[in-house]
Amino acid sequence: MRNSALWFRRFGEPEQVITHEHSELARRTCAMLRVQMRYAPVNPSDLIPITGAYRHRVMPPRIVGYEGVGVVSDADNPEWIGKRVLPLRGDGTWQHWVDCPQQWAVPVPDNIPDLLAARGYINPLAAFVMLKQWSVRGKRVLLTAANSSCAALLAQWATIQGATEVVGVCRSEDQKPMLLQSGIRPLITDDHEGLRIIAQQADVVFDAVGGSLATLLLSHLQADADYVSYGLLSGEPYQAKSYASRPQRFHLRDTLAVTDSNEWQQWFVELWPLLASSQLPEVQLFALEEWRDALREFAVSGRRYKPVLAM
Repeated sequence: MRNSALWFRRFGEPEQVITHEHSELARRTCAMLRVQMRYAPVNPSDLIPITGAYRHRVMPPRIVGYEGVGVVSDADNPEWIGKRVLPLRGDGTWQHWVDCPQQWAVPVPDNIPDLLAARGYINPLAAFVMLKQWSVRGKRVLLTAANSSCAALLAQWATIQGATEVVGVCRSEDQKPMLLQSGIRPLITDDHEGLRIIAQQADVVFDAVGGSLATLLLSHLQADADYVSYGLLSGEPYQAKSYASRPQRFHLRDTLAVTDSNEWQQWFVELWPLLASSQLPEVQLFALEEWRDALREFAVSGRRYKPVLAM
């Protein structure tokens, strides 16, 4: 049996260094599940490591992709065969067949459609865990990159958990209507006066951008406000200096490093009902061999569809 996978064997721009390769499938090892992939989304977290931004912990050669959904085709325990799972924390998901450790494979409930399940890890789990660590009940929440998938979930779930207001920072006027429809008060990144005012009023900030925007917000936060940095989409660090609020860093990988498999599985038991009732963008499907088209769609400013690779 042959496999088809997207690799990066050196650092660089994803469009230039990703290669579509075919190889014979190796024998499945014990305690691993062999999963036939169905769908895998395109996320910033899939592409940023390819550029070398995280070279201190992610090194080529590697198969691309951190999340997706598939069906178990082979396992030590035959009860797994035929079950839909998220084959996580094993090999990259941008391939037809993935082998993953059984204890980290997440069963997908029957009421969760494939295309929702495929997006059930990176952004949802990050939002879920952050809201566990930083309470938002009775607080004003400020989000940067408010049109991103993770921020959208943070906004929806923060409202459910009792946040008094959610304010979202976006890049352009045409992004405002979508935020308003989601109950988010929008602010444009160029509105520095508005940003200074809301920073002074915010109780919790979830920042995915970093750079000058983060520096501006930090310089005006109150001492008792929580500033949570969980991304660096700008590619630029922020200046913490001696501001009143001390920045706190969140990275899902660090959290997972100290999480056992029982807690991991319990997170998803709690997460699935939340995800089932949440609003996520519609998807646009691309075959695995159409990965260049998927990346071009992903790069479109203000796009309304999530590119997803169909295996």
